[in-house]
Amino acid sequence: MAVLLETSKGDMVVDLFVEDCPITTKNFLKLCAVKYYNNCLFHNVQRNFIAQTGDPTSTGKGGTSIYGLMYGDQARFFEDEKRPNLKHRMRGVVGMASPLPNANASQFYITTGESLDSLDNKHTIFGQVTEGLDVLEAINEAYVDEAGRPYQNIRIRHTIVLDDPFDTPPELEALIPPASPEPQFGEGDRLEEDWVPIEDTRPAEEIEEETRKADAHNRAVVLEMIGDLPEADAKPPTSVLFVCKLNPVTSEEDLEIIFSRFGRVVDCAIIRDFKTGDSLCYAFIGFDNDKSCEEAYFKMNNVLIDDRRIKVDFSQSVAHLWKQFKKGGRKGNADMQAAAEGHERDPNAMKERSAGGGRLEMKGAAASRSYGL
Repeated sequence: MAVLLETSKGDMVVDLFVEDCPITTKNFLKLCAVKYYNNCLFHNVQRNFIAQTGDPTSTGKGGTSIYGLMYGDQARFFEDEKRPNLKHRMRGVVGMASPLPNANASQFYITTGESLDSLDNKHTIFGQVTEGLDVLEAINEAYVDEAGRPYQNIRIRHTIVLDDPFDTPPELEALIPPASPEPQFGEGDRLEEDWVPIEDTRPAEEIEEETRKADAHNRAVVLEMIGDLPEADAKPPTSVLFVCKLNPVTSEEDLEIIFSRFGRVVDCAIIRDFKTGDSLCYAFIGFDNDKSCEEAYFKMNNVLIDDRRIKVDFSQSVAHLWKQFKKGGRKGNADMQAAAEGHERDPNAMKERSAGGGRLEMKGAAASRSYGL
């Protein structure tokens, strides 16, 4: 004695324990015969536990037995048929989902986990899924909300009685429809079973570019959260150059004088070891406009300074943006503000050093150094 359940995830065959549970299996078989389960949702899916269905209202509170359909509301529920030899040992066990003892109606569950001892002797077990366990696993893996309701509807589309040992009473013949009910599609906040993502017709290059931008923004948000970026939308300044491969003896004053030929230098900082103060041989040089910065980039790359050929590129650092965030929380603190402001040079001092036109006069050790411009 068996029933074929056609669901939106595939087909399952349920073998019924007719001899152990004659009242319950008769109820199930006759409800399938009258197509009572057609279009019922799996309204409660708990991963590796159970998948519950059989309620036409999809609320978990509705449904009636075949006896209620034939004889009225007074016969809506029927008694339990608990058997000590029937346990929830394996996946695919089919039992009646009754909230109270002897309150069985139409709702039933299928176990999606093994060794569910907590359900033993509490519900009537009347069947076992023998075919379609892969379909049961697909239902088990569905994404659900806090109440266990799948975000994409999973329905029983059709039921086929493969073998029925029980006679059909006259009261039941009038309930059997001439044809199966039409498929129903609910309206609400859930995706229906026939939903598929809209195909993206854009070129692959455009999709890849958008994906990369989204990934970059997500990484920036993470860096903002951990305090490595002042804000996720922060971008490197367009008027700052990165200079590397410097000679350790080269100073900020030397770089200011050299790069000031292209425009007004507003920021010049050689990065140094915080313990020893020794140069780490790279620096950041900021101009007051993008044009001067671009000109310096094209002219100064691979130039010889203090017997070292330097490399120049546009800066990708946002370290100097921290000075915009004054105090507290994500805006940094007073120490960060002081450190940022310390990188900015005094414009008046730079004007004094660059006074005298194009002639450079170096004193002390710097007078003997050459600048390969």
